[in-house]
Amino acid sequence: IFTMPMKSIRKILKVVQLDSIQDLEVNCIWKLATLSRFLPHLGRMGNLRRLLLSENCVNQLSAQFLNLPHLQELYLDSISFLEGRLHQVLRCLNTPLETLSITNCLISESDLTYLSQCPSVSLLKDLGLSGVNLTSLNLESLQVLIERTSATLQELDLDECGIMDSQFSALLPSLSGCSQLTTFSFCGNPISMAVLESLLHHTMGLSKLSHVLYPAPLESYEDVHGTLHLGLLAQLHARLKQLLCKSGRSSMFWVSASPCPHCGDQILYDTEPILCPCYLPD
Repeated sequence: IFTMPMKSIRKILKVVQLDSIQDLEVNCIWKLATLSRFLPHLGRMGNLRRLLLSENCVNQLSAQFLNLPHLQELYLDSISFLEGRLHQVLRCLNTPLETLSITNCLISESDLTYLSQCPSVSLLKDLGLSGVNLTSLNLESLQVLIERTSATLQELDLDECGIMDSQFSALLPSLSGCSQLTTFSFCGNPISMAVLESLLHHTMGLSKLSHVLYPAPLESYEDVHGTLHLGLLAQLHARLKQLLCKSGRSSMFWVSASPCPHCGDQILYDTEPILCPCYLPD
């Protein structure tokens, strides 16, 4: 549901069998009065499995989670007032989630603590916190969450979280226990080569881990303005490839991705860089 008059939305919902809806995206900024007219319809979607809420009145919507016993995937994107209120969203869930994605939101340490203890996330297969700034937070609760989900977690996305070397190092022991992990992405974090090598060693025993998307290490930048030195990046990437081969994990796909400082597009590096036009000669 994107921006359109509530009258039009209600007309559509009247001709739809609501308990047959399994996937719903709500991308509207509604006033409370408008939202209140939508809530009864949401409460009748008893077979809903995937719900994406973007910049909405989450407090009111989350109360309807009690009426969604089959909800498996929850996506919260760009919710400006989520900080300090995550418990209000998740406490109404009455079934375990398989996917939880919180993107481009501010959250507090108390939110992380609640998340690590929430009964509905203990069986997560996919956890995404992309764009959630964690720089100033104690990530002990995130460690606990990763450990709690280590038997089921398959995909972990920590892109653009501002995670520093010391924070990332503290997460490594919990990551090493994620036996089902297949994909790990943590681009856009200021991580050094030493920590990347440590990650490689900690995850070497994860037989199902096949794709790792990592940031260009700090040593590959020419200056404080974020200009990549492609020669250095190539050397560092080759070093990681060499370590993978020596460990018998040459098939593991490690790709570096960092935003171009000029336009923001991703610069990827596997065996050769995939560059944005800013790096190409005129």
